[in-house]
Amino acid sequence: MVDQDKRSLLGASLLGALALPYAARGEAAPAQADKAVRDLPMASGPFMPTPASLKTYQTPEWFRDAKFGIWSHWGPQAVPRQGDWYARHMYIYGHPHYEHHLKTYGHPTKHGYKDIIPLWKAEKFDPDALMALYDAAGAKYFVSMGVHHDNFDLWNSKHHRWNSVAMGPKRDIVGDWRKAALKRGLRFGVSEHLGPSYSWFSASHLYDQVWPLGGVSYDGADPRFADLYHPAHDEPFRWGRSWYAKNPAWHRQWYNRVRDLIDSYQPDYLYTDGGIPFEIVGRTMLAHFYNQNRAKHGGSLEAVYAYKDLGTGEFYKEAGVEDVERGVMSGINPLPWQTDTSIGDWFYSDGFKYKTTTEIVAMLADVVSKNGNLLINVVQYADGSLPPECRTFLSEMAAWMAINREAIHGTRPWTVFGEGPTRTAEGAFKENAAYTPQDIRFTTKGDALYAIALGVPAGPVAIGALGRVAGHERRPVRSVRLLGTKRALRFEQTDRALVVDVAGAAPVRHAACFRIGF
Repeated sequence: MVDQDKRSLLGASLLGALALPYAARGEAAPAQADKAVRDLPMASGPFMPTPASLKTYQTPEWFRDAKFGIWSHWGPQAVPRQGDWYARHMYIYGHPHYEHHLKTYGHPTKHGYKDIIPLWKAEKFDPDALMALYDAAGAKYFVSMGVHHDNFDLWNSKHHRWNSVAMGPKRDIVGDWRKAALKRGLRFGVSEHLGPSYSWFSASHLYDQVWPLGGVSYDGADPRFADLYHPAHDEPFRWGRSWYAKNPAWHRQWYNRVRDLIDSYQPDYLYTDGGIPFEIVGRTMLAHFYNQNRAKHGGSLEAVYAYKDLGTGEFYKEAGVEDVERGVMSGINPLPWQTDTSIGDWFYSDGFKYKTTTEIVAMLADVVSKNGNLLINVVQYADGSLPPECRTFLSEMAAWMAINREAIHGTRPWTVFGEGPTRTAEGAFKENAAYTPQDIRFTTKGDALYAIALGVPAGPVAIGALGRVAGHERRPVRSVRLLGTKRALRFEQTDRALVVDVAGAAPVRHAACFRIGF
C-alpha cells in the first residue's frame, strides 16, 4: 500500500473513531472536530483511537517486575521554595504564595511568573550522579517532568518558545535525564501535566481587589506573553469540574507538544496528570504512543501509560495503568497499577515535613503486595541538588534494598495481600496509614513466599494467614529465614498462625522481610 493510501485509510479510521460518541447519541460529529482529527499525525500500527482498541493494551512485564520508580517533579516552580502550584497561587490575591511573591519579587502586575523562569539556573544539576543514587536505592524506572501546568517545556520543544533550552537553565533537562537513566539501565519515562494549563493559568489574568492596584491586570493579560499565560478566555479553572478546557486550538497545541515529547525522547513510560484529555485528541495521542513504542521495540509493546480515574477526562481501566495519587488500593487489584507520591511537597518547599524511610518502605511493601508499583518524587532544590532529607532517604533506602530487594523486584501478589490491625482507605490523597510491625504484607516469586513486617518486630512474629487452618497454603512451612541472614529462624506452625522467633536475629531497620519455604 502506498503512503497516500495508508494516510487515507488512517484518516478514515480516525474519523470513524471520532463519530462513535456522537453516533451513540444520534448526532453528527461537528465539522471543526472532523477537521482537527483529520489533521492529527499518528504513527501507524494496531492501536486506533477508540476505547475498544485501546482496551486491548497489556501491561509489559518490565513494569510489573520493576515495582519501584523515582520521579523528578522539578522545574521553575522550585525557585521560590514555596511548593506546588506556585505559578497559579502567586496570582490569587491573599494567598500565601501571592504574599511571598509580593515581598520577594514584586507585584504580579509587572513581576510575574515569566520573571521566575530566568531565575531557574539548575547550576548544580548532575543527572549522572543523581541517577547513581536512584539506581542504588532500587529504582528500576526513572520519570522526568516534561511540562507542568505552568506551560514551560523542559525539553528542546519544537512548538513552544518557553522551554528550558531557550530560557532558564538553557539545558535539555529531559534529554539529560534520559541519557543518565539509560546509561544506568533504568527504563525512562516522562510526565505531562499540560492539559489543565489553559484553565489553570487563567489566574494570571486577574487583578488585585483593593487599592492601590485594584483592577490593574496582572502580567498574564499582557498580549506579549499570551503564549505562556494563554490568551484571555472564559474557561476559568474549577477543581474537579474544568480540569480540561474545551478550546480546540488548545487541544491541537497540547497534541503537538506531547507528540513532540514522545517522538523526540521515545520514553517507555508516559504519565498524564488526569484522565485521557480531550476525548478523540487524547486517544489519538495514546494510540500514537503505543504504536510508536511498538515499532521502536520491533513489534513488542513496552509502553506504559499511567493516568487517573478522578472524573477528569476519559478513563478505561484496561487501556493503561491506573495511577492513584498519594493513595493506595484496599486490596489486590487484578490489573497492574501505580501509586505516585512525593517524599515532600511536589516542588521544594521550606519547612515541609518529609516522609521517613520507614514510612516509604511500608508504603512500597503495601503497594507491591496489591499488584502495584510505587513512583516517588525525590524533591530537588532549584539548583538541581538534593535537600539533606532526600539524601538521607536515598542512603537508607539503598541499604534496605541491598538486603531486601528480592522481596520486591520481580514479585507477584500472593492469595491475600496481607493482614494486621491497620486498615487502609482506598483512593487518592489517603496515604497516611500508621503501620505497625503486626501489619504483614505478602509477595511471591517462584516457590518463595515473602512476609514483610511493616516495622521492626520487638518479639515473636505471628502470621495468621499461614496458620494450618487458614486455608491459604496447603503445604506445611519447612523453613523461615530473615533476609540478610543465612541462619534459619525457629518457628512453630499452629492452627491459628505461623509464629516466628526473631530472638537473636540480626538487627533490621524499617521493615523485616522473611523468606518462607515449603
